Amino acid sequence: MKLNLKRFAQEPGAALPFDYEMDLSQVEWNGQRPFSHGVHIKGKVRNMAGAMLLNVRLSTVLSLLCDRCAQPFEKEKTVEYETLLAFELENGESDEIVLLDKDGVLELDELMQEVFLLEMDMKNLCSEDCKGLCSGCGANLNREPCRCKKEIDPRLAKLAQLLEDGGLKE
Repeated sequence: MKLNLKRFAQEPGAALPFDYEMDLSQVEWNGQRPFSHGVHIKGKVRNMAGAMLLNVRLSTVLSLLCDRCAQPFEKEKTVEYETLLAFELENGESDEIVLLDKDGVLELDELMQEVFLLEMDMKNLCSEDCKGLCSGCGANLNREPCRCKKEIDPRLAKLAQLLEDGGLKE
């Protein structure tokens, strides 16, 4: 979506609302494609005495794999974003101000995709108390106990063997 803000910038007090769905289904992130649902984008640009302020709320449901147990799950994700818009900067670059192109157009999809990806979590868990997978047998510890045979201390191996053979005989 493109917003042409050239004339809008000359109307103090004006507001330009927008509400649409952005498709990110082809975007790869951490080797996955978590955007099986569209990203709902709702916001507005306000002209406040010559300064243009962009307020946006992005929301979707992500389809992810748990980083501990590797099971698929879905998670709601909402991002709030606010920034100033400008036609040019007097002092070079700024991370807090988004520049419009020479025609006064803001490429909203490109900006919103960047904003949303920067807010993605680095670690995704199906639940806070996920136990993950056993590193030995691979069992999902959320569903079943570990199937690994316990290692016996070599100093106690003879005692373990004695217990396996039926204990002491009288």
